[in-house]
Amino acid sequence: MTLDIFNEKGTPLEKQEFTWRELVQTPTSKLDDDAFTRVRIILMNGLESEALRFSHATARMMNGAFRLPLAQVRRVEQHQQTMVNWLLPADLSPLETTIGFEQVAIEVTASVALREPDEYLAQVYRFGLLEDFDHLYRFSALMDRVMGADANNIIQNYSDIMPGRPTIVEHRAPEDNLREHYNAMTADPLTKLHALTITAAENQTHDYYMTIGPMFADPIARQLYAEIASIEEQHTTQYESLLDPNETPLEKWLMHEAMEVYNYFGCMQYETNPRIKQIWERFVDYELGHLHMVMDLMKQIEKRDPAELLPPTLPEPIEYVSHRQFVRETLNREVDLRAAGTSFIHKDEEPDRAPLSIAYRDQMNSEGSPSEVVAAGYTWTPGTELVEKRSAFAKGAS
Repeated sequence: MTLDIFNEKGTPLEKQEFTWRELVQTPTSKLDDDAFTRVRIILMNGLESEALRFSHATARMMNGAFRLPLAQVRRVEQHQQTMVNWLLPADLSPLETTIGFEQVAIEVTASVALREPDEYLAQVYRFGLLEDFDHLYRFSALMDRVMGADANNIIQNYSDIMPGRPTIVEHRAPEDNLREHYNAMTADPLTKLHALTITAAENQTHDYYMTIGPMFADPIARQLYAEIASIEEQHTTQYESLLDPNETPLEKWLMHEAMEVYNYFGCMQYETNPRIKQIWERFVDYELGHLHMVMDLMKQIEKRDPAELLPPTLPEPIEYVSHRQFVRETLNREVDLRAAGTSFIHKDEEPDRAPLSIAYRDQMNSEGSPSEVVAAGYTWTPGTELVEKRSAFAKGAS
């Protein structure tokens, strides 16, 4: 199924309306809905958050002609984000939501890495993937520590829970977090859509961890969120550096809107909950309306044809399926990679080629590593929670 983004005009901006009751719909179920429904909700919330962030930043730097259309679209994006974000259920705890965030990072980044036509960028995505994979393991250990719960109840067996590239070695100096950007004149449109998508997802994760980390009483939990939030900022820096800084603001806005159409369309194709699917369908139409408004602005202001930048039909969407085998293979091949400048090297080369990162890491870990402490003695085993409860009951009965 494809979407002709030039002929499909969507819902005109002036007809995109909401009510408060409409914004706050019946939430999804933590356990009854498929985990990938939650993955899509978290991802699209992040993309809408990015839309607002980009729009506000652009409005502060653009002349007055852009400010009204930015504000008009931004108001709708605000309401779209509200409707999406409020689909998460109230009984999903902050730590359970965190597990959901890491599942997004693993499965969405894996799909992007597999489809990315630029091999260098695909390597960047695989590099970040192994770090988020380790974060899932560390937060799963934290869940066992503070809740006595099994993270698999949230991820529904779509992913392994095991160490990736250890979080303790992920800390890097800024010099080793920047990557080579794509060339806007020659890059495949899918490359641009991927980079914008993953940047948005990682930025949302950073912001979420910075918000909820102080809400925990457990000192190791507070430290772990501080540690991994720092890595998520590194990931945002890494992924946003893939974007070509030579693109005009209007060109960037056009690609942001195309990215939202692309992702809502993918959500619509994979969604298994009919009620949620209707929301994705509605927002495909809304984003098409935004995209065509920006197309018109580009023709009027920059005198450019948007067809120079956009494909006639959308590429195949992100796959919302388990990528367990791909992650395992990547882990076996690339867990020992480290970053040196914009390149990736084996860990044995790091002392010579990335000494600033080693010095930074040693300083940060000089009083201990929360990610190591939380996982000490932790090994995820299916059914562990039930086994422990039965053992405790048996001891009490005797």
